[in-house]
Amino acid sequence: MRLFVFIGSAVLFFCATPAVADTAAPVQVMIVGTYHMNNPGRDMHDVQSDNVLAPKRQAEIAHIVDRIAQFRPTVVDVEWPKDIVDKRYANYLANTLPPSRDESVQLGFRLAKQMHLARVNGIDVDGEFPYEPVENYARAHRKMALLKTADDKIAAQVAHWNAVLAHGTIGDALRSMNDPAVAASDHAFYRTTLEIGDGANQPGADLLTAWYKRNFYICAHLLQAASPGDRVVVFYGSGHAFLLRQCVSETPGFRLVETNAWLPG
Repeated sequence: MRLFVFIGSAVLFFCATPAVADTAAPVQVMIVGTYHMNNPGRDMHDVQSDNVLAPKRQAEIAHIVDRIAQFRPTVVDVEWPKDIVDKRYANYLANTLPPSRDESVQLGFRLAKQMHLARVNGIDVDGEFPYEPVENYARAHRKMALLKTADDKIAAQVAHWNAVLAHGTIGDALRSMNDPAVAASDHAFYRTTLEIGDGANQPGADLLTAWYKRNFYICAHLLQAASPGDRVVVFYGSGHAFLLRQCVSETPGFRLVETNAWLPG
């Protein structure tokens, strides 16, 4: 049966066909937001990581990986480009990779090896972060207080995580970072930048567009590397968690798994 639907001057044609049930198993995805364990200093505010190669921290990381392994992941994704991951994971399996503090190795590679996975997916995508035009506009139009308020909130959150790490465990810090309310609060900074600009001059919107573009390219890599029924664990900087969670949640055939249900308490 053919249906005709009139919308204004447009005519849409729909061909009715028998409904076919989608029996494909959903892809389950756990987004593990992390801090950068090797302190690369690339972000506006960085959690100050101590030496994760120290015995105490190694025991904490092993406990985290053991708990996530109970999810029985079939795919592990990390915040490195594909070519780097392919080479380094092969070396890791061969025990020829030099000691690394990076969370991609400490969490991602360790989990993948424990699950006997032959590969790890590097899904990172480089991107621009045009923050300087935002600052310049804000300074010229008396909006620096707006940026400072948003920035102070991020600084306070990072200070909290530093205190958690100083007095607690890596698992404690990761549980805080992966609280959905915390991820939403962190993302609020980017929405604030939309207030910076006027008319055709929109540096805040340009910044947000660049940030969204990078994150949805990352998510595209995530989705494209998964097959129905997979159980995917993604280790990524916590600042990306909100948009990656949103992307997975809104994609048909994918189901978001809450990270804190699998992290040590």
